[in-house]
Amino acid sequence: MAFEGLSEKLNNVFKKLKSRGKLTESDVKEAMREVRLALLEADVSYKVVKDFVKNVTERAVGEEVLASLTPAQQVIKIVNDELVSLMGESNARINMASKPPTVIMMCGLQGSGKTTHAAKLAKFLKKEGHRPLLAACDIYRPAAINQLQVVGGKADVKVFEMGQTDPVEIAKKALAYAKDYGHDILIIDTAGRLHIDEALMDELVNIKNETQPDEIMLVVDAMTGQDAVNVAKAFDDAVGITGVLMSKLDSDTRGGAALSVLSVTGKPIKFVGMGEKLDDFEQFHPERMASRILGMGDVLTLIEKAENVMSQKDAEKLTKKFKENTFDMDDLLDQMKQIKRMGSMKSILGMLPGVGDKLKDADIDESQLGRVEAMITSMTKAERAKPSIINPSRKKRIASGSGTKVEDVNRLLKQFEQMQSMMKKFTGKSGKMSLRKARKNLAGMNFDKYTGKGGGNLPF
Repeated sequence: MAFEGLSEKLNNVFKKLKSRGKLTESDVKEAMREVRLALLEADVSYKVVKDFVKNVTERAVGEEVLASLTPAQQVIKIVNDELVSLMGESNARINMASKPPTVIMMCGLQGSGKTTHAAKLAKFLKKEGHRPLLAACDIYRPAAINQLQVVGGKADVKVFEMGQTDPVEIAKKALAYAKDYGHDILIIDTAGRLHIDEALMDELVNIKNETQPDEIMLVVDAMTGQDAVNVAKAFDDAVGITGVLMSKLDSDTRGGAALSVLSVTGKPIKFVGMGEKLDDFEQFHPERMASRILGMGDVLTLIEKAENVMSQKDAEKLTKKFKENTFDMDDLLDQMKQIKRMGSMKSILGMLPGVGDKLKDADIDESQLGRVEAMITSMTKAERAKPSIINPSRKKRIASGSGTKVEDVNRLLKQFEQMQSMMKKFTGKSGKMSLRKARKNLAGMNFDKYTGKGGGNLPF
């Protein structure tokens, strides 16, 4: 995951500050030298690092901070504030047209994930109640049109294509089609190149002049580090981008581009791609990203992910089952499928406050979910409804049918009982789940069992 190295280094700096109690100006400046090095190693622009450290130091050596009872916490808050400022004070949204359709022109180099993320954006906007249309204007890359049709089909969004004809004419006809058939958003997937050249820019400018896009979204690959920032600047100079969509932010990248792009180009990051699936896509929230970098988790994004896969009606139904003690293995199987739709276990747990450090060296076995699913589907309907009837001979049959061992079945049954007991704590007397109470319970849970450090290694 991006920022892991930076997050680890910053947390080590803050631990040193906390251990010293009262801070001196030299303590702060020493810490800022380490912060500067951590940011540079994360591939953040030198000028951005210089300004960032200068701003934090000026605020941190003030009398109000050094004389406070918790100076280290004050410094951390200042670093958090400056990180948010670095990435944008507010959440940048798409520039919507006053009269539909809103035209979004996607551009970027080959390999940045432009076509896939055009479909991800379309699916995201469709969930918000829009009727997007995808336009296939990349006529040069082999199978580009077919790729857009495939990912568009997965997103359940119509794709407009005219084969390998003039891209400007395709964009023009797609805009007319969107107006005629009630599509309130048109997303144009333009051609990319292996590098920036005059022919590419001329074509983009011609499409821009013909369609007058409300949003020119540049897709950049987070793995390319400062090259991503350089690409953003080049596209902005030539075409005039309005925002950045950063792909592959889930990869093992240093993350410097995300911290540099706004300062260097003046254009905000609006969305990020966090995985290969179409749902692995998020609106960019500077304050939440700063919280992740500082190891404070991101509960709000986790809640949003949960809301995307479970309706309020389903949540109330599930809570009632916990309250009445009727939650069975079929319900567990359904919940596991919904968890898998939210992303990897490591990414989910990493959003919980205080869990990041424990996950750093943890080896979370994602295939565990598959083994649990195999064991549950090997049970009879009666066994799934009432696991207490599963005796030794039944366990042996389930283990044989799922390709696991009897000990695995025993562990699943034991953990299922623990889960039932734990989830009762989330519900009050009314039978409804209190969000405040859920957060309190989450904060107090021992997540060692998830990371394999406590021996439980709960797979669901």
